[in-house]
Amino acid sequence: MFPDREEAERLLCEGEKCNPGPWGDHSRTVAACAERIAAEIPGLDPEKAYIAGLLHDIGRREGVTNFAHITDGYRYMMELGYDEIAKICITHSFAVPDIRMHTGKMDISGEEREELCRLLREYEYDDYDRLIQLCDSIAFPGRVVDLETRMDDVERRYGSYPQEKRERNRELKAYFEEKMGRDLYEAVGCCRHAE
Repeated sequence: MFPDREEAERLLCEGEKCNPGPWGDHSRTVAACAERIAAEIPGLDPEKAYIAGLLHDIGRREGVTNFAHITDGYRYMMELGYDEIAKICITHSFAVPDIRMHTGKMDISGEEREELCRLLREYEYDDYDRLIQLCDSIAFPGRVVDLETRMDDVERRYGSYPQEKRERNRELKAYFEEKMGRDLYEAVGCCRHAE
């Protein structure tokens, strides 16, 4: 199940009241990029892509956390009956479906870690999962940047960024460029290119 656009925007605004911060504007940037890209690819629904992008980080409503925002978002969306968004809350951080690929502090329990590993084994990624992974990798709060700038920023903030994840993000960029038949940065309105 999936919320409509109005409900998704309400949930994000409510989440920002619980935990104000740049994550809300980052989520809006991801949503805008996802909608633009989906509009250029037959078979993808721009509205669904927008909503998935808007709520991918909704677990941040619970406070300033790192890894926990993934499981917090999953649980919250499942409680509301939005299982498709719950999946996105998990998959957006794992372009490579391996929890060792996540950067930053492991601030979840062993039980939550086991559940997350199980979900990553069970999920079959679709183009919405891949699209949000890509858009998350080009979105700063309020603006779009190139992949390298975003990945370098994450590495500066968290101390590492696995090479395998970098390569996967580059593959996702090429994958969606081929589907669109045009340059990613032109499609989303980004004029900065480090590549």
